[in-house]
Amino acid sequence: MGAVPRFPLRIALPLVLAAAVAVPRATGQDGPHPDPLAGVDSAVADVLTRTGAPSASVAVVRDGEIVLARAYGTARLDASLPAKPEMRYSVGSISKQFTAAAVLLLAEEGKLSLDDRLVRWLPELTRSREVTLRQLLSMTSGYQDFWPQDYVMPMMLEPVSAALILDRWAKKPLDFEPGTKWQYSNTNYVIAGLVVERTCGLPLLDLLGRRIFAPLHMTTVTDTDQAPLGAVDPERYLRFALGPPRPAPKEGKGWLYAAGELAMTARDLAAWDVSMINRSVLQPGSYRQMETEVQLASGVGTRYGLGVRVGATDGHRLISHGGEVSGFTAQNNVYPDDRAAVAVLTNLDATTAAEQIATLVARLLLAPSDGGAAAGAGEDDLRGAAARPHRPGALHRERKCLLLRAGARGLQGQPRTARRAEGVHAAGEVAARRDDVRALSRRVREAVCPRFHVHDARRQARAVHGGSRGVTPGVPARSRSSAVCYLEKRGTRR
Repeated sequence: MGAVPRFPLRIALPLVLAAAVAVPRATGQDGPHPDPLAGVDSAVADVLTRTGAPSASVAVVRDGEIVLARAYGTARLDASLPAKPEMRYSVGSISKQFTAAAVLLLAEEGKLSLDDRLVRWLPELTRSREVTLRQLLSMTSGYQDFWPQDYVMPMMLEPVSAALILDRWAKKPLDFEPGTKWQYSNTNYVIAGLVVERTCGLPLLDLLGRRIFAPLHMTTVTDTDQAPLGAVDPERYLRFALGPPRPAPKEGKGWLYAAGELAMTARDLAAWDVSMINRSVLQPGSYRQMETEVQLASGVGTRYGLGVRVGATDGHRLISHGGEVSGFTAQNNVYPDDRAAVAVLTNLDATTAAEQIATLVARLLLAPSDGGAAAGAGEDDLRGAAARPHRPGALHRERKCLLLRAGARGLQGQPRTARRAEGVHAAGEVAARRDDVRALSRRVREAVCPRFHVHDARRQARAVHGGSRGVTPGVPARSRSSAVCYLEKRGTRR
């Protein structure tokens, strides 16, 4: 095994951060206030080249209106079919906020309450007399995730019913006491979908169509749980390690129900974002419920609301969620106080391309209108970010890089290698062998965050709880569509 280079902080920090967050500066623009979105095309093209994602569809909301809807790259590699804005992409777990919205609509009508116990609808489930709807939607119920892997297992190629999923995963002992921990679990939303249907007497997608999609003119929405996208839409792709994209398998019917079934154009997803900004579909109180961070019984925040992640970046309140199903990844970021949003859809799984694009476009979108000086992140800006105080348990957005995301994503097979190698590529050093990638990742992490160790949430959970399934008190377990790492002071043990 060859020696792994050690990067001094003064070298590693600009390299890694520039690859992860730098935005090309717009040039050749006239006037004192150039359009900050002029750099979107080059930013997207750079990410697609760097990550190998075949295509991306991007929609941008500014001042409460959709101002950009563009597609980039190749939707189908075999036919050299260019991506187009009218093409539909699977949005994966972004679908969860629509299921949560359906529950909130029924709560507004007095047909249920977020604090109702599951025993009302599904008494056969484990501890149904204790678990509430709010705990389902906020990922604090304790029900085990039926799909923690980052790939399609062989059994998931076969059809399944929601009842069978619950028989296998929602009738076993809970992973923790309800309300005491946070753990991402698709099982929660399968249960929520059944609750909606048994309450209103309609299929979930029919209710969403009547109450949300039709009023917002979201005409491209389709249910990919029942049928795959057609030949006029992008092909789904995956990669093995650093190999080329190849067609990805389609999940069997039933596995995406209520948790990841929707596909649509980026423009239609942006239309939903506009409704969140304008509060035009739900009542104001329902939006507050959805966008308020849920706290554990201990008082620790979860950074999660009802079907959405809750946080802030660079002083801007952010309501977001990622999505990943076989062959597709997506990222949806809404900045309600700024009346802005970015929706990004890509047709490659196990990649950070969508989140990278969303972050870069948001930096352009939210840049001060002082001649675009803040639209880019130069070396001086990055050094300044590194000098700011570190906060245990959180990462400043400026320091978040591919290597940190690689740490908590899939723990088995080739997808992990692909993610780690992608992160190393951002640092300018691609290592094909797993051991080389691990060593280089560890050293670059130490260079970027010298005062802290970065630990994988699952590894830490095993150390603390003797092999439990990735659950650490007060620390969100990983999401399929967003890696979850946290920082711990050197030498400190929980």
